[in-house]
Amino acid sequence: MTTTLISETLDSEDLKTLVETLNFAEKVERSLALISQAYEEYGNRLVVADSLGKDSVAVWHLAKRVSPDIRGFIVTTRFKPAETVQFMKEEVARYPELQVFRSDEPIPDDLYRTAPDQCCDILKVEPTRRAIFEMNVACWVTGLRCTEGRTRVDFREVEERDKGLIKLNPILLWHEREVWQYLALHGVNVNPLYKKGYRSLGCAPCTRITSDQNERAGRWLGTSKCGGECGIHTRPLKVSANL
Repeated sequence: MTTTLISETLDSEDLKTLVETLNFAEKVERSLALISQAYEEYGNRLVVADSLGKDSVAVWHLAKRVSPDIRGFIVTTRFKPAETVQFMKEEVARYPELQVFRSDEPIPDDLYRTAPDQCCDILKVEPTRRAIFEMNVACWVTGLRCTEGRTRVDFREVEERDKGLIKLNPILLWHEREVWQYLALHGVNVNPLYKKGYRSLGCAPCTRITSDQNERAGRWLGTSKCGGECGIHTRPLKVSANL
């Protein structure tokens, strides 16, 4: 696809240069072009992954500017904060084309502390695999940014980590402040937890407010996953998952 050609010419240093040299308007236009080109290629098989965080809602808004017909999915868990659950209900009521996936598999109450990777595998990765399968996704769109923290510096705007499944990261080059600038300019509703001081949102037991410069430092604080990843961006998604 055309967007692949954009990314094939960019190594890590190229991406770092673009992060700092493109202005806000140029980044927005680049993001819209990436989504538009991908939607032209994949049509209804392009689907947005909406985590209900600031980055995801920015990407969802961008996608809707490309086409109101673009679909999305939300992966929720039994441990989501009440504010996130309420925000999810409001978003799904507004956008019924957002499908919600979750796992109700029984797990120990403290699994998030004793085995956080396993907890995320069950509650986040498996439902994401099911969403990819059931929605017949060929290209999933994320709000991932390379400026978020140490675990996100090696991603590309267009990736094929699973054969036959493209992952599009259209705001990869954006700074945190540019996300907020976009949301403010377009009056996009956001999760109310941000008003309390959170910068990166996840499950309630594994998300804290911190003063660390790392945007994701409050995720899985006090565990082996501190500041890390739940797995949906690092684990295979096109596998059998008890579908």
